[in-house]
Amino acid sequence: MKKTSVIVLSVLLLCCPAILWAAEKSETYIPWKNGKLTVSEEHRYLKHENGAPFFWLGETGWLMPERLNREEVPYYLECCKNAGYNVVQVQTLNGVPSMNFYGQYSMTDGFDFSHIDRKGVYGYWDHMDYIIRTAERYGIYIGMVCIWGTPVSQGLMDVKEAQAYGTFLAERYKDAPNIIWIIGGDIRGDVKTEVWEALATSIKAVDKNHVMTFHPRGRTTSAKWFNNAEWLDFNMFQSGHRRYGQRNGDGDYPIKENTEEDNWRYVEACQAETPLKPVLDGEPVYEDIPQGLHDPEEVRWSDADVRRYAYWSVFAGSFGHTYGHNSIMQFYRPGYSAAYGADKPWYEALKDPGFNQMKYLKNLILTFPFFERVPDQSVIAGKNGIRYDRVIATRGKDYMLVYNYSGIPMQIDLTKIEGTRKNAWWYAAKSGKLTYIGEFENKVTFFQFDGGYNSGNDQVLIVTDASAGYVQKDWTELPDAQQKWMK
Repeated sequence: MKKTSVIVLSVLLLCCPAILWAAEKSETYIPWKNGKLTVSEEHRYLKHENGAPFFWLGETGWLMPERLNREEVPYYLECCKNAGYNVVQVQTLNGVPSMNFYGQYSMTDGFDFSHIDRKGVYGYWDHMDYIIRTAERYGIYIGMVCIWGTPVSQGLMDVKEAQAYGTFLAERYKDAPNIIWIIGGDIRGDVKTEVWEALATSIKAVDKNHVMTFHPRGRTTSAKWFNNAEWLDFNMFQSGHRRYGQRNGDGDYPIKENTEEDNWRYVEACQAETPLKPVLDGEPVYEDIPQGLHDPEEVRWSDADVRRYAYWSVFAGSFGHTYGHNSIMQFYRPGYSAAYGADKPWYEALKDPGFNQMKYLKNLILTFPFFERVPDQSVIAGKNGIRYDRVIATRGKDYMLVYNYSGIPMQIDLTKIEGTRKNAWWYAAKSGKLTYIGEFENKVTFFQFDGGYNSGNDQVLIVTDASAGYVQKDWTELPDAQQKWMK
């Protein structure tokens, strides 16, 4: 083991003692035991073959294949598991070629992979295999961005090479249970379209077991270019890192001017397409990254911001959400060059609040009937707010969830769900704390959290038919809803 890896591993264990191999001693939810992923009948969600729901809670570990060693990979994935993540998105290749921690290259003879496995050499793809197997042990899918968009836009992979690469990937990983294919990589779909089509169709020709999407550039959505493609199982958009008013005159955005932070608009734009396909925000603002991305002197996005993006997107109709952190996505550590002003070691960033708060959203959604949930803004009576005062609602037949970021007073139409009497709770987005409010008549009702008008003290109003048993009055937190799907 290299001296640098020994030092880093020691720091990791000091940060979180005894966590490294904890998964071997505790029960782990293994999602693919419910069968492979497929699109649900109403075309809004993903599910397993046996009908179990799949709520995508993603983490952006983009440079894990290139920067983490064998000791660090299980530590990172264990932390992801403990924080509730079930998908980690990675750049399988961030360049042509790519090089990993061990100085091994992804290819040495163009896109000819016939001699890539060398006896006695722990190569690039051996390390990728190790990452996928380790993630499998922790119940985590690897969202494989096959190749980042930049080298493709630079002409470093043509159609023939894309076909060879796609076939290689599919043959190597078609039997791994925890793969999700991601075509593209921070690029418009109308740039090198023929290359992306060749990569996608070559994978699909071999691998019938895994779902696939396209990761577009900031402030665009895959639905614009590929919604009708047979290989695209669900849509992904990248709402990006700009605050209101930071459009800078670039991009053919599907949303209105000066609405850059309203990621819920991308969800609505995707769901207006035919055919309807599931959608999620695959790259929103990152915790601790400068607003606008490129100027490290700018104000940085906080845990409150990443929560807002998550709840807005999911309540608008996304089937899940992906979180990101500036330091974690590039696995920054002292001695490495930093992008976007990252200054915190990645293993310290794992303790940041936003990274550890996303699980409350996942648990909330899984607590209620999953596939009947729809976005429904008619739940908000009267005029809704704009920007941070925007209140967003989602509901099933006998429950509704209303996200309020700023604490603005709101009128809620309780008649939009079944039941003659309604029970209501506040659910704190940053802590998962649950507080029973009371029983209410079936009518339009005024609600405001006791904390008053205060951005970042975001709350979810939970309302159910009084006869429903999803939530109990004496609960102070929600039980682990994933447990009912343990296999």
